[in-house]
Amino acid sequence: METVELNEAQKKSRRGRNIALGLVLAALVAIFYVVTLVKVGGGMVN
Repeated sequence: METVELNEAQKKSRRGRNIALGLVLAALVAIFYVVTLVKVGGGMVN
């Protein structure tokens, strides 16, 4: 089986995409968490 060697530009590009994807996923988790708190918290007030 052959392996593909990435050059430095490709490694840097892949790392940048991975970091961006991680930040997007973390933001989505935070948004869902806040929405859940608002929905549950709103029910407790009434």
